[in-house]
Amino acid sequence: MEQTVVVSSPREAELAKLVENTFRHVNIALVNELAMFAHDLGIDVWEAIRAAATKPFGFMQFSPGPGVGGHCLPIDPSYLSWRVERALGKSFRFVELADDINSHMPDYVVHRLMMAFNSRGAPIKGTRILLLGLAYKKNTGDARESPAVRVAQLLAAMGAQVRAADPHVVEATAIYGSVTRVDLTREEVTSADAVVLLTDHDGFDLDDIARHSRFFFDCRHRASGANVEALLACVSSASPGPGRTT
Repeated sequence: MEQTVVVSSPREAELAKLVENTFRHVNIALVNELAMFAHDLGIDVWEAIRAAATKPFGFMQFSPGPGVGGHCLPIDPSYLSWRVERALGKSFRFVELADDINSHMPDYVVHRLMMAFNSRGAPIKGTRILLLGLAYKKNTGDARESPAVRVAQLLAAMGAQVRAADPHVVEATAIYGSVTRVDLTREEVTSADAVVLLTDHDGFDLDDIARHSRFFFDCRHRASGANVEALLACVSSASPGPGRTT
């Protein structure tokens, strides 16, 4: 039900918006950092989060991923931190830490991809990588501050042949020309050395894509299979790692 909540002044109203966005930003950073540690410790963080979510009070479920985007989470908490610093001369340490963790998640994605290729004696340079999703949120065309943009730019800078499919993002400038935009076809999937799921749009048939991929790197914990490696899941020796184009 829609409801108008009355507060005493525009200052409290604006802070309420900043509190909500900062709350999400900080908690996403918490699960992202926890998930990275859990991966190294060989613990299934998703199972742990699901178990924690069964508690009927005192816990709100947040999911790890490749980073945050949009016009709110990467912007509003930073504005609040800037305002506190400017007005009071003090740092907002929670926000600064959350910014650092979330902004470096795309770098972590690329690092994990590099390690996956290295484990099979293959460099990133010259490989063909297909990115699934450029938007920051599923089923939208909004690529503002999207972690996928940073991932694409980093991979391209390392010499990868980066291609990307997103049926919702229409702006050609959203990725600054660093990747080739393609339609998602079976040929694109099978020709890629690695398929990377960054945005889990409902229009993606992920089971079929994963099944026909040489190597499927899942940043959203949506697929399974012998050729699938999850960004934030426990270490497993089951994944065969990426193949190479001949």
